[in-house]
Amino acid sequence: MPCTKSCAERLDNKGIARIVGGTVTLPPDPLRTDILREDNVAVALAPGVGLGLARRGDRWAIATPDPAGVLAELQETVGPRWVWWGRADSERIAEADIPVDRCWDVQTVHRLLHGTWKAPLGEVWARLKSVPLDTLPQMGQLGLLDMPADEGDREKPVRPDGHLRPEWISGGYQETPERLATWAGLALEAMEIQQPMLEERDSPVRALSTARSESAADLLCAEMTLSGLPIDEPEALRLISKSAGTRPTSHAHEDEIRAQRDELVFAQLEPRWEVNLRNPAEVKSMLRRQGFELPDTRAWRLEELRESEPLIDALLTWRKAERIATTYGYTWLDQHVSESRLRGDWLSCDGAAGRMTASAGLHNLPAMMRPLVAADDGHLFVRADLGQIEPRVLAAVSGDPGFIDATQQDDLYQPVAQRLGVERGIAKLAVLGAMYGSTTGESAGALAGLTKNYPVAMGLLDKAAESGKRTEDIFTTGGRRVRMWSEQSADGDLDRAVSVAAARGRYARNALIQGAAAEYFKVWAITVRRRGRALNAEVVLCLHDELLVHVSEDRADEAAAMVTEAVNEAAHYWSPQPAVRFVADVSIVKRWSEAK
Repeated sequence: MPCTKSCAERLDNKGIARIVGGTVTLPPDPLRTDILREDNVAVALAPGVGLGLARRGDRWAIATPDPAGVLAELQETVGPRWVWWGRADSERIAEADIPVDRCWDVQTVHRLLHGTWKAPLGEVWARLKSVPLDTLPQMGQLGLLDMPADEGDREKPVRPDGHLRPEWISGGYQETPERLATWAGLALEAMEIQQPMLEERDSPVRALSTARSESAADLLCAEMTLSGLPIDEPEALRLISKSAGTRPTSHAHEDEIRAQRDELVFAQLEPRWEVNLRNPAEVKSMLRRQGFELPDTRAWRLEELRESEPLIDALLTWRKAERIATTYGYTWLDQHVSESRLRGDWLSCDGAAGRMTASAGLHNLPAMMRPLVAADDGHLFVRADLGQIEPRVLAAVSGDPGFIDATQQDDLYQPVAQRLGVERGIAKLAVLGAMYGSTTGESAGALAGLTKNYPVAMGLLDKAAESGKRTEDIFTTGGRRVRMWSEQSADGDLDRAVSVAAARGRYARNALIQGAAAEYFKVWAITVRRRGRALNAEVVLCLHDELLVHVSEDRADEAAAMVTEAVNEAAHYWSPQPAVRFVADVSIVKRWSEAK
């Protein structure tokens, strides 16, 4: 047995082993590599304590100060599909830099099944075991009038009422190797309940595949959270100072800099006066007094007047500077940048349609700040952006033959335009409008042409919209539940009810496609992660449909080719329609801002 070493003693005949002298022997029969390689093995580990393993009816408790080292050895020699509870486990895997590709994350799969963002372990277990959520126990002292519950044997993780013990959830499972083995066994039990639930989806095989890819994507998120995004700190300081001024030395100094920034707008007013530029209503009133009668002060509306109106130009310039100063200024830099890395928490699901999301501005860094994202010395970025991903996904999930044909072109909108007999721009607006529920404007006439020429694709969107209007949850092609909401109209307000239903319909038709696109993107991202390991290439950013891969200069060309090839490999695994063509714009850059 490759993972067996000398100097070990068996504690009993139930498959429990303990480290002696830094070495471990695991029972040979239950851990035969030919079985485990295709099997699900649950794991729980605690640094300095050990790790627990569970497979089918077997449990192993291994006492060792270096559980990650033992797990790395098992990964290298056995490589099963690892099962764990959630982010705490994936963070330990990421910290140990163990190259796990096949895994099952119970919390992540819970989000997939139930369409939620939060997945506390107590609630996850209660839902799996059909235990009432209103009796979830909480850590803390009893109130004076509370009756103590029958908590049974505290050495067991499950209370007599069926709930997980909060003290185990909060870390009690890490106290001994035996507890770790028990905790791993519960994770395996949770997985074995989740699998049949996924098999009830319309496409069971796809739903199970999505559970696995989403779990691997969450492990990637743990790795990106740990490693951070490479940042040029001097450039960051230069960009911040350019917009926000010098670093404030006191609150009074900060107020002075803010006043100087405001003055650039006030100077354009005739007559000059001061207004609260941070209050949209006052800004709208200010513009009206200057002769600009506008329904709102949205940036896109003001941009139309920018070139000819100095006040509008000054206001838009102020807004960008204010955003940098308040959101991406010196405080942001101090809080989130260390050791030339921008560090934020990555999550594999936003709780809506399942897109990746991140904190610390990683997902909405303004374009003017992108020059600060720079590869380390001797390294480059491979930047890749999926092209026209949502309409290509629509073709894949609908199976519309005409739409599938259109995906064979680099520019999908061109053949659609020819078929509809309209300009390309109109065709693009019509396709996007169909997916986002926009039926007005100059593309409205082309929507009828879409329904006539692409009835399968448009029918799928219309069906989703109708389900949303009825407050029925929808499901992506990968089996993710996307929850709809209901709203009681005040005093029977029929107009309000119609408006809310229409909003649900628009959300449902877009979530159906956006959710599927997120699933494909994550398959692509984890494929790049897996294949990039041989090149020491690291995924450092996942932004909507865009990847940044950090790689040494001498391997950049290889990495770019690999990322391109991974587009097709991901499509092979994910796409319901093999004939759909997916494309990506791939470039090699030193700074993120250099990407076109």
